[in-house]
Amino acid sequence: MYREKEFSKIDQEIDKLKNKIKGLEDLKVSDTVFDRFTLLTLYDIVNRGYFEVLYGAVKTGKESNVFLAKDSSGQQVAVKIHRMVTSDFHAMIKYIEGDRRFSKIKKSRRSTILTWVEKEFQNLKTAYDAGVNVPRPIFSKKNVVVMEFIGTGDSAAPTLKEVKTASDDVFLQVAKDMKTLFQAGLVHGDLSEYNILLQDGEAVLIDLSQSVPIDHPLAEELLKRDVKNVCRHFDKKFDKLYNSIIG
Repeated sequence: MYREKEFSKIDQEIDKLKNKIKGLEDLKVSDTVFDRFTLLTLYDIVNRGYFEVLYGAVKTGKESNVFLAKDSSGQQVAVKIHRMVTSDFHAMIKYIEGDRRFSKIKKSRRSTILTWVEKEFQNLKTAYDAGVNVPRPIFSKKNVVVMEFIGTGDSAAPTLKEVKTASDDVFLQVAKDMKTLFQAGLVHGDLSEYNILLQDGEAVLIDLSQSVPIDHPLAEELLKRDVKNVCRHFDKKFDKLYNSIIG
């Protein structure tokens, strides 16, 4: 009887969420994104006032989707939802193992994914506080991260891949941000033209879930990969950028 009442209360909360988030019914996203666990998490975040209306996805990926949302004052935010069912948590483990911040996690699917999301939020906060040009982290709970929306109107800012060409000033800014991030104790770990947005002529680094501390066993390998990707896109020399970051 108690469990029946408990489930009934959960269903009522989910119904409240669907009524309160006006765009949810029109999103037509599979249940792999909006499962019961995620809906209850979103319900709590909505009640805390971090957003009110959830619109369509501005970015979709294998592990997560990013949605445009607005709070009660009309301020735009980005809501990143990590999939609990289909995410490849085995691929996440190697970036978590060796990270002193998360040395005691269980290696279950749920624990790994929730740690992955917590790691992304902590990395965003570290980068933002250090002055790296990243979206401002706002709030995180379970498999959801709320952050600053980078874009114009209702459209997300384009990636460097979509822009195709960018000035040397953009390269210099990316190089500076990579160095600042390194000095703050982190390596991005997945930096390329796909994970750099261009907003008003400035680069914005995104997707820091893979980022690791500089004492992580994979840090040097990941930094070299980041530098290689950036140098390839901007047609710059590897050694000069790499040495400027670690020097």
